[in-house]
Amino acid sequence: MNSLEHVLCEKRSYSREFASHHHEFGQFLFPLQGSLDIKTKGQEVNLNEDHCFYLPPQLEHEYRSKDRNEFLILDVPTHYLPEQTYNMHFQLDTQWSAIRYLLLEEAKRPDSASSLVNLARYVVSKLQTSNPASIDYIHNHFKEPITLETLAKIEHYHPVYYSSWFKKRTGKSLKMYLTELRLQEAKNLLVSTSWSMSKISEELGFENSSSFTRWFGNSEGIAPQKYRFLNNG
Repeated sequence: MNSLEHVLCEKRSYSREFASHHHEFGQFLFPLQGSLDIKTKGQEVNLNEDHCFYLPPQLEHEYRSKDRNEFLILDVPTHYLPEQTYNMHFQLDTQWSAIRYLLLEEAKRPDSASSLVNLARYVVSKLQTSNPASIDYIHNHFKEPITLETLAKIEHYHPVYYSSWFKKRTGKSLKMYLTELRLQEAKNLLVSTSWSMSKISEELGFENSSSFTRWFGNSEGIAPQKYRFLNNG
């Protein structure tokens, strides 16, 4: 598709037949009515009124809607985007709902070019400050057992594809990412509390203190008791 020079915000509807394309600009999709099936490499999303979706430039995707539908679409030229963006699936929380409302108001005004650009810049900034849903899940649940399948399902990815996507997105394997979060929390608990090894191991989801002590020693090269002693001086 042709490149885009100016920010464009308008309502669109989609047909029941699958169509496939990519575009030279970034695109935010906000459902107003109905849903949209979107397929990208390794990902299948049914986009409904509780979510919004971002498609980066050059990403080949298929799409269709099996019901009566209407979407608010924000097309953003590449010169407003960071060098690298990724497709993202957002829960339509209070903040994203407010963004959708403001975009709807801007779309009604033919003379709103400058304010639409400012709003588009703000929306784009959220791509850099918002974590993908699965990474937020990791930060909220890293003390619990987390499966690759659970995380892949959150992002609507196949588990194998999710692993490569995660490493590309974070620069780390899922195992390393989880280990670093747990290790940092273990260090915080060792230094900031007087909890026993049993209490800390329970807090971090280990079966017993022996498992925790062995894991900490292998990860940090020092026993947790010694780490506490050296860092409480």
